Amino acid sequence: QFGAIMKTAVKHIHVAEETPPQLPPTPGFLQQKATLSGQRFKTRKRDEKERFDSTQFQDCIIQGLNETGTDLEAVAKFLDASGAKLDYCRYAETLFDILVAGGMLAPGGTLADDMMRTDVCVFAAQEDLETMCYKYLEKGFEDEVKKLLLFLKGFSESERKKLAMLTGVLLANGTLNNLVKEGVSAAFAVKLFKSWINEKDINAVATSLQKVSMDSRLMELFPANKQSNERFTKYFTEAGLKELSEYVWNQQTIGARKELQKELQEQMSRGDPFKDKILYVKEEMKKNNIPEPVVIGIVWSSVMSTVERNKKEELVAEQAIKHLKQYSPLLAAFTTQGQSELTLLLKIQEYCYDNIHFMKAFQKIVVLFYKAEVLSEEPILKWYKDAHAAKGKSVVLEQMKKFVEWLKNAEEESESEAEEGD
Repeated sequence: QFGAIMKTAVKHIHVAEETPPQLPPTPGFLQQKATLSGQRFKTRKRDEKERFDSTQFQDCIIQGLNETGTDLEAVAKFLDASGAKLDYCRYAETLFDILVAGGMLAPGGTLADDMMRTDVCVFAAQEDLETMCYKYLEKGFEDEVKKLLLFLKGFSESERKKLAMLTGVLLANGTLNNLVKEGVSAAFAVKLFKSWINEKDINAVATSLQKVSMDSRLMELFPANKQSNERFTKYFTEAGLKELSEYVWNQQTIGARKELQKELQEQMSRGDPFKDKILYVKEEMKKNNIPEPVVIGIVWSSVMSTVERNKKEELVAEQAIKHLKQYSPLLAAFTTQGQSELTLLLKIQEYCYDNIHFMKAFQKIVVLFYKAEVLSEEPILKWYKDAHAAKGKSVVLEQMKKFVEWLKNAEEESESEAEEGD
């Protein structure tokens, strides 16, 4: 409904901008040569527009909006009727200030105390997609968005959130195509998300985006021919929004990652050779640009999903360790980077914490993977020192204490031998 309201405003602006007055054709025998004094045509009364200054225009619009109350259909009718009398084209900036913020914006993005204001606007709307789903504003609103870029710090968190929702819907509907082409929409998003994340965090931003189904549409900040994970990641990472880049990448590749895990589990169930599984996973990694640290998490989950559960609870962990020993070659193929090894250690810790019968087996699993060359000394020491998770850390760190001491001693002995050899 609110979409219809804004569409009405734009309709009148475009009519004024794009449709010049049409005069009836003059018969040939009445046509005269142009003279220096010119010729004046009388404007028909029905084509006349009332002229105000911006304050008078604002008062007229706000008074009408306030009289309509919360009935959006009545608001749309009021704007439609007013468009025939008021000069929307001349006062487009004032009109959009009112419809977005509730009144004329002063420098800094604040509403002057001595000015009239209305609650029939974006900033006073509910934070849900049904209310925020506008299909409006083209040229006039593009200029308004450029101005709002300068005022973001002056808006409250709630107002920035609603503005983000509105902008997302407009971009998705193709309403602001010129802003996308000029790069203004991406620049707007950088400033908006920086302010938002600084006040909250990426999780709060993600939750809000998901509520209005905008989490999977941020790629539309770029023109259609430039929409790619690589471009989005590069642009926002360089702008200091790495968290947002990673979040969007996760959203874009979630389908490919789910399909990878599903197929891998099926291959395990069929008993396909390890070389076939490894080849398949590597091909999917390359095709979908999935980094190895993410893949090792998928492989770990797939391996653990195929563990046969023993009826005797005390034997569950022991049976799982035999299972992991069998699948060590598959895991080793995707721990060629230090970050992948750290990811696997965190996945093991998380799994043991969530499955209480595995808590005592954490150290056994790590030692098994060390011997099988799935894990190496440096990532294990890094995990022990400061990269472990909070879940069950006191238990797993105590279990790992002796093994870590052994690793440190072995490392020191290796360094001493190397020095003696020199």
